[in-house]
Amino acid sequence: MAQKQAELKDPRQAGPKPPMSDTPQEYPGTDTALHPKADHGEQSYRGAGRLLGQAALITGADSGIGRAVALAFAREGADVLIAYLNEHDDARETERLVKEAGRKAVCVAGDIRAEAHCQQLVEQAVSTFGRLDILVNNAAFQMTHQKLEEFSTEQFERTFQTNIFAMFYLCKAALPHLKPGAAIINTASIQAFDPSPFLLDYATTKSAIVGFSKALAKLVGKEGVRVNAVAPGPVWTPLIPATMPPEKVKTFGQSTVFGRPAQPAELAPVYVFLASPEASYVTGEVYGATGGQTPF
Repeated sequence: MAQKQAELKDPRQAGPKPPMSDTPQEYPGTDTALHPKADHGEQSYRGAGRLLGQAALITGADSGIGRAVALAFAREGADVLIAYLNEHDDARETERLVKEAGRKAVCVAGDIRAEAHCQQLVEQAVSTFGRLDILVNNAAFQMTHQKLEEFSTEQFERTFQTNIFAMFYLCKAALPHLKPGAAIINTASIQAFDPSPFLLDYATTKSAIVGFSKALAKLVGKEGVRVNAVAPGPVWTPLIPATMPPEKVKTFGQSTVFGRPAQPAELAPVYVFLASPEASYVTGEVYGATGGQTPF
């Protein structure tokens, strides 16, 4: 173990550095086709037993922030249900990383816009692990447009169904299984506070996530369940080349203080903290990790 830790690398030095690849992907995008590759903490994250014996359900855990959080949770001692849409190869890689860390992992594909599927995810986690301690609502849909008339009603509905309705479905299904000390962590965004016009519907849902998280924290606090949100800035994930025009992908993240997007590995420690007993007095908060762009 000591030798393994000596080989760990700093994610801040791993890139990618701008300009990014402008090779487009089909939504939702895959990590296997992402260039340059994202860093999920494979060679950098080292655990300290903060989540030993716990079980987590993470949506969008096949790649990006979700994979980084799944890996970090596993190295902290948690079993992980990897919920994803249809990116099977990416999900299997996340599963491999979790199991390599010595924890149980199960992959479940499906569309979280369906309430029945969200209920199934929770039931699968409880039946597989015998418990559920952490729910991470991370999966999201976005698509960019330059004019209001380009935002279709169908897309607007899909964005809300994926980003907000699914969060409600999962929290409602999970709550009966969450014991005092359990944590719900929702992925918001800097878009909630500094919205981009070309992400009109996505930014609106991210604002809703902030309100939802703060209200839910007050609603379930008496049951000992904590609810918080993380608001990332630009993060290099497959969603970027899959949903943004090539010219925006090339300059993605350059407006931050660091002149680059975050690596997923740089977000994972925030989720670990919020899931851990170290955050026992933290609820209803929004933690920003925006590369110096935080407007709140």
